[in-house]
Amino acid sequence: MTTPEAEQGDDGTGAEGAAPRPEERLEQAVRAAEQALIEYEIALETFRVEVENFSRLHEQRLGPVYARLEELEAQLLEARAARTGEAEDRRRADEARAALTPIPGVEELLHGWMDGDGLFPEATAMLTDQPVRPPQRVRPSEEARKLYRELARKAHPDLAQEEAERVRREEFITRVNAAYARGDAEELRELAEEWAAGPVPERRPSRGEELYARLEWLDRRKEMLTLLAKELEESAIGAMLRLAPDDPDRLLEEIAEQLATQVREREAELAAMRGQD
Repeated sequence: MTTPEAEQGDDGTGAEGAAPRPEERLEQAVRAAEQALIEYEIALETFRVEVENFSRLHEQRLGPVYARLEELEAQLLEARAARTGEAEDRRRADEARAALTPIPGVEELLHGWMDGDGLFPEATAMLTDQPVRPPQRVRPSEEARKLYRELARKAHPDLAQEEAERVRREEFITRVNAAYARGDAEELRELAEEWAAGPVPERRPSRGEELYARLEWLDRRKEMLTLLAKELEESAIGAMLRLAPDDPDRLLEEIAEQLATQVREREAELAAMRGQD
């Protein structure tokens, strides 16, 4: 016979009406967040493709017209400079022409001289007539050489039998090589102690910790996607696409008509200016 106490949970609530455990609520929250993120990514990818396609059409249909307008603007400035002879007019004309003239072989010219952070120190020295400083030579002490040889023998990646262990050894040997290259015996001693102590055992997170970590990752992912969506919406093409999301082809036709009008106006202005010479 089942007693009333047996029918109740530990907290006194009925078995059928027992509140879900905290981990169950976390799992539900994670599943809901995952589904919401998937839907958001689908919407964002759809919009990205639309922006990309519209950008391609925009370039194909209107690129030549924009190029023609820029050429006419340069010719107008050149004609004005030729007429006035003013230095400022000549400067503006030269800048407009230079903006239209590609610089051949830029990548080849800069290869080996600069990267994303700017000019290499050697390039800066040469361009400013400063002596190029040769690489500093380091002569490791006997102690450093001994420590290095011992660590290389003990921690060599080829001694690993598992992939994870091989990766750990490669990362460690990279640090050993860097310390040896600097001749830093103190750091080599510390690395020797670290290797002797062995890898730090990893503590397996609890289910609750895993779920919290997953929620945090989903939140960071959503923030990153939100920034991407904002960049797309605020881009020139994205802003244009939002003006006519249902009929972008018609929007391109309207822009093309406006540009064609501007081209005719510039051509007439240039013809009139040349006719006065």
